[in-house]
Amino acid sequence: PAHPDMLAVPDPDAVIQLPWKPEVAWVPADCVMADAPVDQAPRNVLKKLVAEAAEAGLRVKTGIEAEFFLLTPEGDRISDPFDTAEKPCYDQQAVMRRFDVIAEICDYMLELGWGPYQNDHEDANGQFEMNWEFDDALVTADQHSFFKFMVKSVAEKHGLRATFVPKPIEGLTGNGCHAHISVWDLDGKTNAFAGDAGGQVGEVGLSEQGGYFLGGIMKHAEALAAITNPTVNSYKRINAPRTMSGATWAPNTVTWSGNNRT
Repeated sequence: PAHPDMLAVPDPDAVIQLPWKPEVAWVPADCVMADAPVDQAPRNVLKKLVAEAAEAGLRVKTGIEAEFFLLTPEGDRISDPFDTAEKPCYDQQAVMRRFDVIAEICDYMLELGWGPYQNDHEDANGQFEMNWEFDDALVTADQHSFFKFMVKSVAEKHGLRATFVPKPIEGLTGNGCHAHISVWDLDGKTNAFAGDAGGQVGEVGLSEQGGYFLGGIMKHAEALAAITNPTVNSYKRINAPRTMSGATWAPNTVTWSGNNRT
C-alpha cells in the first residue's frame, strides 16, 4: 500500500494477432512503477542484458524445445487412455491420436511465421514437444510465453488441458525446456564464438571467447537454478527417482562436452 500502482506498458513492436481469433491481439508489456522500469521484471532484465551485449558487439539468439502434457479437463491423468507404452518416446500412433491438436498449433505457428520444423511425442506418456526456428533472445522469450498461452487455449478448445508444469505426474518424465544459445556479431550472421582455441573447446570449434562464455555458465549454474527452477515442483523433477521409461532427462550436474547427455 505504500507504493504506487505498477503499470504494464504494452510493447507495440511485439504484438501477436491470435490466428484462431484474429480480432484479438496478444501484447507483451514492460512493467513500470513511478515512471521507471521495474528492475526485477524479467522482460526488463532481458532487455537490459540485450543492450549490454550489443555494447560489447554481441547479439544473443536462442531457440527452445517446449515440452508439455495433454491431460484430461480435470488435470488428474493423461488424456489418451491408449498411451501406455513403457517407452513411448516418438510413438507415431500416440501422435496421430492427438494429431488434430498438434496440427492446429503447428498451423498457427506457420501462419505467424515462426518456422515450426518438428513436432513429436516425447519421453513420457501423454507428453509432446514442438520446435520452431530460433531468433533474437527477446523475440524467442515473447514467443515462448505466447506459445504456452496458445497451447493451453487450443487444448481447451479440444476438451483437454495442457500443462507445462515441470513434474506433473509422479513416475513419468517431467517437462523440460532445453535452451539453445548462440552468440553472433551484431549483423546476426557471423558466429561470434566460432574458432579454434586451445584444448577441448578448440576441438569442438569454439573460440577462446566462446570457452569463457561456457565457463561463465558453469560458474554461475548453481545460482541460475533459482531462475531456471523457480517453483517447488521444479525440484521434484531434479534428482527424481527412475521413471517408467528409465530416464528423467533432468540435469543434475554442472558439466559440458561436445556431446554430453548426462
